[in-house]
Amino acid sequence: MSTMRKIGEYLGLVEDTGRYADEYDDYDEAPAAPRAAQPAPRQAAPRPAPVADITERRRPTPAPQQTVAELSRITTLHPRTYNEARTIGENFRDGVPVIMNLSEMDDSDAKRLVDFSAGLVFATRGNIERITNKVFLLSPPNVTVAAEDKARIAEGGFFNQS
Repeated sequence: MSTMRKIGEYLGLVEDTGRYADEYDDYDEAPAAPRAAQPAPRQAAPRPAPVADITERRRPTPAPQQTVAELSRITTLHPRTYNEARTIGENFRDGVPVIMNLSEMDDSDAKRLVDFSAGLVFATRGNIERITNKVFLLSPPNVTVAAEDKARIAEGGFFNQS
């Protein structure tokens, strides 16, 4: 009898003809024919996974050291399209504070760029502040911009290129 036929009979997919009734007394039992014992292949014992102490996971990550930024290293950008988001991200990633002046953009692209910047700042644990209606300051986590400098940015006297 083929193996497939035996499996089919066992699962009830094929009708039992009774030809092989002497091999099995019940379908739940295997045949009693002795087999030559073959050694089972050796398997390495499973190693337990390393367990971390739960108190270590609950410790807050230390805050990065705050330093006052050199004002000569702040980058001011006037993007006109959303495609200039990469420039903002590259400067911010390099640890340089970025001033985004979105006054030359339409509102839908400006909203997308603010959303991008908020995600960028959140992912790196930085800070984003609205200076005026369409001007934002992105500060990396290791940089703090002094309040006097923020006031100068809001007045428009900072890096006035007119």
